[in-house]
Amino acid sequence: MTPRVVWIATLLACDLGSPAGQVGVVLPEVPSPPGPVAGHVAGPSTHELAGWVSAYDDPARDTWQRPDAIVAAMAVAPGDTVADVGAGTGYFTSHLARAVGPDGRVIAVDIEPTLIAHLRERAAAEGTPQVEARLARPDDPALRPGEVDQVLLVDTYGYIADKPAWFAAVRRAVKPTGRLVVVDFAPGDAPHGPSAAERVDPDGVVAVLEQVGWALVDRPELLPEQFVLVFAPK
Repeated sequence: MTPRVVWIATLLACDLGSPAGQVGVVLPEVPSPPGPVAGHVAGPSTHELAGWVSAYDDPARDTWQRPDAIVAAMAVAPGDTVADVGAGTGYFTSHLARAVGPDGRVIAVDIEPTLIAHLRERAAAEGTPQVEARLARPDDPALRPGEVDQVLLVDTYGYIADKPAWFAAVRRAVKPTGRLVVVDFAPGDAPHGPSAAERVDPDGVVAVLEQVGWALVDRPELLPEQFVLVFAPK
């Protein structure tokens, strides 16, 4: 199974292969192999999880991912409900939890049960009870109609199989005044991210989302290697 098949809905990104079942990031290789994928009968080991945490939460990532700049551009307000879809180890979740404050809510979505358990443990350790870790399926973002003010989707778009159906489901989950923020690697060569052949055309993203009820409202130039697209419900 290729990384393109198993990397369905997330959040983070490095430049090597992905372990089975991981959402939102292409992971660096870790010493032990991933467990079986089908039905998530067996997930990654504790050893593998430690490798993922080391890669995803490496402080050096901040220099090119710039999470504070992305969250600031989202203009998250205290008390908002924000979904971090493809949350992985919670790299963006922690930033979003600070932005929404104790009266807000962050729904950290992933399809890997081991990462959901890790997200819950991380929220407890960081004292952020406003974080809810929620298990999703590759074809379902696990968000309820009208539930969220904003959705953040980082480094994941190219790995969603049925994009119109998936983004239509996200559209139903976002409030009428809400936003969807898509962050991904721009075409061309860069030190981080997937191969040139797997990079995403931002104009193609806009075309697909406009077909299912989204309108592009902003395209801020924030990151050295990635594009940021901000959508609102039509």
